[in-house]
Amino acid sequence: MSKSIVFLADGMADEPLEELGGRTPLEAVETPFMDSIAEKGASGTFLTLPEGFPTSSDVANMSVLGYDLAKCYSGRGPLEAASMGIELGRNDIAFRCNLVEVSNGILQDYSADHIGIERSSKLMRDLQKEFGSDKVSFHAGVSYRNLIVLHGKEFSEKVMFHKPDSSQGEKLSDLVLTPGDSSKESSHTVEFLNILIEKTSDLLAGHMLNENIVHPANMIWPWSPGRKPDLQPFSEKYPGVKGAVISAVDVIFGLAICSKMDIIRIPGATGFIDTNYKGKAEAAVKALEDHDFVYLHVEAIDECSHMGDLKLKMKAIKDFDSKIVGPVMDALKGEEVTFAVLPDHPVPVKLRKHTRTPVPFAVCGKHVRPDSLKLYSETLAPRGGLGHLKGDGLMKLVLNIK
Repeated sequence: MSKSIVFLADGMADEPLEELGGRTPLEAVETPFMDSIAEKGASGTFLTLPEGFPTSSDVANMSVLGYDLAKCYSGRGPLEAASMGIELGRNDIAFRCNLVEVSNGILQDYSADHIGIERSSKLMRDLQKEFGSDKVSFHAGVSYRNLIVLHGKEFSEKVMFHKPDSSQGEKLSDLVLTPGDSSKESSHTVEFLNILIEKTSDLLAGHMLNENIVHPANMIWPWSPGRKPDLQPFSEKYPGVKGAVISAVDVIFGLAICSKMDIIRIPGATGFIDTNYKGKAEAAVKALEDHDFVYLHVEAIDECSHMGDLKLKMKAIKDFDSKIVGPVMDALKGEEVTFAVLPDHPVPVKLRKHTRTPVPFAVCGKHVRPDSLKLYSETLAPRGGLGHLKGDGLMKLVLNIK
């Protein structure tokens, strides 16, 4: 079995922009290493966000890894709980909980200006101290990415929510939680959370860590709830394949833990443009020594896209190519390794939110018949020799499984 690595550039895909002469940010940046994968191999498109499921990264990355969403999707909250070492009981429901900025009845910033981890952790600890009980617990994650867990049979995971990173600039009155079914448990869960949001907002608004802050973290935002997931181990789904995952964010690590892949945490990996690119690249090369498959996930491009910062997104794409893809491919030159590159979903900078458009991918390896494309891009990939894939088609291609 040959070795393989997926370079996952979160949120990289975009749409043509007038200010870039009709090119996408990816097409406007020099990306010689991603282009080399397309030139040596073949391209296509892949559906990561099918209808009927949230347009979130948990869905998208489960799709890339070939899991059947209809059978195993459980929500983002429990995946992040797994990464954070929070053991969910049978009556526990985990919600991802952003710390957000609101003002004048508007959701201003889904991340409270990418709040620092020291500040966010202290806020979450104080919320737990003040409001934690046998019914609810607060758990600090990384930056704005935190969790709350509801405990008890009285609660339901059937709650309709709005993704905060897709709702910036909208009125809070249009973004309220609502019951996901007609059960009393669902209605009770919504009522409980709405009261909790109101009470915690009072504490956050007056918290010393939000004083004289331009973008205060003055509200919690619970979303994507679920119960403990039950995923088929990756090495059983793809027999004999030992996988490792490198990332900076809990949702990806949680997916790895639940599918029993090895996780590799890198000091200085932040999930933003200041992440430890060098450490991630070196760890990927090292991991291939005793793993068959490495999933190398980088979050920074997604964050820049949600900020609507075109210049920063283009810098993040260039950094991904020059500091991740290039060094890994150079270090593995001459070895029999299959390389694949793709985003998990698009985040057009003009929209600042995820879309369901199939993403471009490119794969090169000994078993991949090259097509005529020389560049990797959203415009060219649909013309590639690999066509349009979905389900576990991409992973089987990368792993050379018939």
